[in-house]
Amino acid sequence: MPPTERVVTRTCPLCEATCGLRITLRANGDATRAVKVAGDPGDVFSKGFICPKGAALGALHHDPDRLTRPRIREGDAWREVGWDEAFAYIDAKLRPILADGDRDALAAYAGNPNVHTLAGMIYGPALRRSLGTRNLYSASTVDQMPRHVASGWMYGDPDRIPVPDLDRTDLLYIFGANPAVSNGSLATAPDWPGRIRAIRERGGRVVVFDPRRTATAGLADAHHAIRPGTDAALMLSMARVLFEAGRVGLGRLADITKGVDAIRGVICGGPGDFAPERIGPVCGIAPDDIRRLALDLADAPRAAVYGRIGTQAARFGTLAAWTVDLLGLLTGHLDTPGGAMFPRALHERPVHGRGRGFRVGRRHGRVAGDPEVRGELPAVRLADEITTPGPGRIRALFVVAGNPVLSVPGGDRLDAALAQLELMVAVDPYLNATTRRAHVILPPPGPLHRPHYDLAFYTLSVRDVARFSPPALPWAGPSEAGILARLTLLVLGMGPKADPALVEQQIVGHLLGKAAADPASPAHGRDPRAMAAQLRGESGPERVLDALIRTGPRGEGFGADPDGWTLARLAAAPGGVDFGPLAPRLPASLATPDGLIDAFPDAIRGDLPRLRAWLADPPDGLLLIGRRHLRSNNSWLHNVPKLARGRDRFTLRIHPADAAARGVADGAAVRLSARSDAEAAVQATAQVTDEVMRGVVSLPHGWGHAVEGSGLSVASKVGGPNVNRVTQPVVDPLSGNAALNGVPVEVRPIG
Repeated sequence: MPPTERVVTRTCPLCEATCGLRITLRANGDATRAVKVAGDPGDVFSKGFICPKGAALGALHHDPDRLTRPRIREGDAWREVGWDEAFAYIDAKLRPILADGDRDALAAYAGNPNVHTLAGMIYGPALRRSLGTRNLYSASTVDQMPRHVASGWMYGDPDRIPVPDLDRTDLLYIFGANPAVSNGSLATAPDWPGRIRAIRERGGRVVVFDPRRTATAGLADAHHAIRPGTDAALMLSMARVLFEAGRVGLGRLADITKGVDAIRGVICGGPGDFAPERIGPVCGIAPDDIRRLALDLADAPRAAVYGRIGTQAARFGTLAAWTVDLLGLLTGHLDTPGGAMFPRALHERPVHGRGRGFRVGRRHGRVAGDPEVRGELPAVRLADEITTPGPGRIRALFVVAGNPVLSVPGGDRLDAALAQLELMVAVDPYLNATTRRAHVILPPPGPLHRPHYDLAFYTLSVRDVARFSPPALPWAGPSEAGILARLTLLVLGMGPKADPALVEQQIVGHLLGKAAADPASPAHGRDPRAMAAQLRGESGPERVLDALIRTGPRGEGFGADPDGWTLARLAAAPGGVDFGPLAPRLPASLATPDGLIDAFPDAIRGDLPRLRAWLADPPDGLLLIGRRHLRSNNSWLHNVPKLARGRDRFTLRIHPADAAARGVADGAAVRLSARSDAEAAVQATAQVTDEVMRGVVSLPHGWGHAVEGSGLSVASKVGGPNVNRVTQPVVDPLSGNAALNGVPVEVRPIG
C-alpha cells in the first residue's frame, strides 16, 4: 500500500508563545511520522507565525534517543522492563522509606516542561501533595518566583500577573528580556518581533534596558545598557522623579490602592539615595536620561513596562518585579488598554475582589531555614537537603521532566548528591545529566501523543484566546497522566496495582465540589456527582479540562448558560477562539483581604535596606549574565540536530576592553570562575564583541551535556559548558529564586 498523508493542526508545546502548527503526517505501513511542520495560518492568535523550535517538533517527537519503555538501573547498567515491573520495583524501594514515618524523607523536583502539558499541570500537583513533605522544588525558583511573589503581595494572588498589552500600547519599556529570541516569557504572544515592529509602525516607541545589545534591542527605538542587578534601583529612581515632578497619577485605581504615600516617604525622604545622580553612575545610565525616561512614561497616552528573567533571576528579583508594576501603577498605566493588563482565561477560577491574601513561610527548609514560597523551597538547597544528616534528610526523590544538574546553580554538587539517594524516580523521555542518577526512568509519551491546552499560558496571554488540540498520533503505553497517577497511589500506600482512575476521580470531585459551593461559580448549588457524569473527553486530563472550562468565566455551568463553553465546543474550533483584547479587571479580580492593591507590601519595605547596602558598595570587576537562543529552550531541545546546529551557541561574550585587559583573544579558550570560589569554574571559548557592555560577560544556560552515562547522542557531542558550575547557590531572600545574573566572576586565558 503506498504511503498516505494527512494534515493535523495543534498548538506548539515548546515555548510560551502557543503558536498554531500544521503537521503533515505520513503513514507507511504500521508507522506514521510527522514529515513536515509549518505555521497554521488559521490559528486565531499566531496567524501562521512559527519559529525554528516549532518547525522541529516532528524531529523531537521521533528522536531515536527518546525512551519508550521503563528502565531500571543495576549498577552502571540499565535494564529495559515492563511497566508493571517498574512500578513494583518503585513500590518495593519506597516501602521501607515510608515505614520510617518521616515524610520529609521524600522530595520532588518539577522541571519547566511540566507547564507545557495538561497532565503535568493537573496530575503533577496531585503527586506533590501526596508526598506530604516540605521538600518540594521546581524550576520556578530558577526562573520566575519573584514575579509570583510580587503579584501575591500586591494583588493577593501569585498567579494574577499583568502582561503588556502589546497590540495597543504607544510606549513599551522592556527590562532584562529578549522576547525576539525567547518568544516571550510570562507574557504569551506569538511573533514578538512582528508585534514590536507594529508598535513602531503605528508611531509608538520601544525601549530596551539590558546589559547586552540583544536581538530585541536591535528592533527597538533605544537601548540602554544597564549594569546587572541594578534594575530595581533604576526603576525606584524613576519613581522618585515622578513623585518630585508631581507626575504621579493612579487614575481610577487611586481609590483601591494603598501604600503610595509610604513609598513617597521612603524613596524621596532619604539623602538622595534613589536620586538619579546617585543611581545613574551605579546602573550606567545618565541622570538626565533617567529623568526623561520617567517623564516619557508619564506622558505616554498608553504605556507598558515589562521585565523578565534578567531582572528577576537576580539578588533583588522580587524588588525588580515589584518596581515593574509600581511604575505602571504610578503613571496610570496598570489595568488600562495599552498598559499592563490581566488576562481572563477560559478556564479561570471564580474571583471575588477579596480573598485570603498571600503568605510565605508556612514551613522552612531544614538546612538553611529558607521560608517556603508557594509550597516550594529554593531549588539551590536540594543538594544540601540530600547530603546533610539528620531527621528530614531526603532519601527518595521524584524528578518530573527536569534536569536540575544542568539548570540549578551548584550543578556539580547536586550531581554528587543524587548519587547518595536510596531511590530516585525520573519521569522523563531521556537519559540525561540528571536522570542518569535515577534508579528508575519512566518515559512519558511524545508531544504528538498527548492532548494539549495551555493551562498556564492562557492566563498570561496578551489576548484572551483558547485552543484545544487532541492527540495527533495514538500511543500504546500509559499516558503521562497515568504514570503520574500510579506514582501518586504508590506514595499513598495503595500499591502498584491501584487504579489510576482514582486520582482523576479525586481531582474532579474536589474541583466540582468547590464550584458547587462557590456563589461566584456558574455551577453553584449543583450536584458534583451529576456534573461529573456529564463530563466529556477521551482521557482524564481532558475530562478535568472540560470541568474547568464549564465552571470558568465563560462556561456553560452544566446547563446554567446554554450558550457557554465546553471542551467539546472548543475542540470544534481547530484554529482556536479569540475572545478579544484584554479588558480592565480591577478591583473585581483582586484577592487581597481588604480588596485593595498593596502598592508597598511590608516585605518589600523590609528588603529595601538590603538594596541600599548593596548600592553603597556594588561589586566591581566582571559580572556574569545569561542569554537566550532562538533554537533553544533551557536544556531540553539540544538533542535535535537542526536545533543543536549554529555558530556561537555557547561562547563567552566579552567586551573588547575587558578582553584586552585580560589578554583574551577572540576565539581563544578561557577559564570562567566564580570570584567567591575559584574552583567553581568552566572552560569556554571567548567571543570578543561590543554587544555586551563593559564589565559584563555572557554565557548561556542549559548546556553541559557531555557527561558519562548520557544517552543523548547529539547533545553529548555538542557538549558546551555548564554555566551552573560557576553560578553559586545565592538566592533572593523574598522569593528563594536563584541569582543567576550579576554573578561576580573572573576570566583568564588558558595557555
